Amino acid sequence: MKSSSPLKWFGSREGLYYLALAFLLAVILPLVLDPFRLNMVGKYLTYAFVAIGLVMCWGKAGILSLGQGVFFGLGGYCMAMFLKLEASTPEATAIQSTPGIPDFMDWNQLTELPWFWEPFHSFSFTLIAVIGVPVLLAFVIGFAMFTRRVGGVYFAIITQAIAAILTILIIGQQGYTGGVNGITDLQTLKGWDIRTDEARTALYFVCVGMLFLCLFVARLVQNRKLGRILVAMNAQEMRVRFSGYDVAAFKIFVFCLAAAFAGIGGAMFTLIVGFMSPSFIGIVASIEMVIFCALGGRLSILGAVYGALLVNAAKSGFSESFPELWPFAMGALFIGVVLAFPNGLAGLYRSYVMPLEDRLFKRGKAEAQTSAEPVATTASAEKTDDYDPMINTYSPEKS
Repeated sequence: MKSSSPLKWFGSREGLYYLALAFLLAVILPLVLDPFRLNMVGKYLTYAFVAIGLVMCWGKAGILSLGQGVFFGLGGYCMAMFLKLEASTPEATAIQSTPGIPDFMDWNQLTELPWFWEPFHSFSFTLIAVIGVPVLLAFVIGFAMFTRRVGGVYFAIITQAIAAILTILIIGQQGYTGGVNGITDLQTLKGWDIRTDEARTALYFVCVGMLFLCLFVARLVQNRKLGRILVAMNAQEMRVRFSGYDVAAFKIFVFCLAAAFAGIGGAMFTLIVGFMSPSFIGIVASIEMVIFCALGGRLSILGAVYGALLVNAAKSGFSESFPELWPFAMGALFIGVVLAFPNGLAGLYRSYVMPLEDRLFKRGKAEAQTSAEPVATTASAEKTDDYDPMINTYSPEKS
């Protein structure tokens, strides 16, 4: 019975929703979009990692973080540091005053590679750092805040302040971070040119695969006892605390989980777009990420993915025609979501579309039973001993 449970899940309504998203991202979009547009969709999907983490952190546990861009940027910077070092070989930087270091360091009169850049020569270390650095910072923030029972609007303001501080720090340390321009001119990954259409298409599919891995982890958490505790904390935190659970530990865990998702998204963003800058870390970027989650539905991990896709597609289309009006449109969109449909697109789907699906499903099931009823009646006349009048058909146990 246990071995057939995955097959049953894929046949369920939830499983069909996941299959529909997989079919859209892995089959339909690659067939109908050119490499440039597909690369744009891959860029949009990198924000979906952050939105999924916000669903777990904000929607499930009630922890609103306005600084998720910090973890997105840290993951992106870790990957950018590796790619920049690979592009800064002594041969490629022979015209610099100090060959073998990134160009922006040479422009700022640095004569040697800083010590914290050295480990990023290793791709294995970089992969660990993409998740480890955001999670470590999230643990420090969470431990400092949650053990002192800092939450609600105060926690949101603190995370927003951290995003502003880190942005100022990165811009101010131009010789070590690239400053306001960020880390640019990223060309190869282990000798593989990531600027070609074939490479961008391959990276798109890698992004889709990593996205579904994060969706699987998020679903695993929310469907276990841990997920129920997170929801209970959101509704009645004091009751959960008085029941003997360490609320701070659960909050730290889900905050670190959201940071890990954001770090993976940032690394994929760097690979797909080819650069990373502090503009993706600051307050504006972090608030936009909250809007992705809110529009899609802060209680739905699949809704968060659709929210990230739709908002970014609208941003690209709208800003091409009216670039100066997009911030106002974004603000109006957020206000409209909060006032009109606080559960986002997933809430609208659950309220209006799913009841129609249920009616159609019940009608189809009733028609199938009606068409099968004469057969059952005939058979019952032949095998009266096996007929079960309680269910109006043959009992599987008896047959």
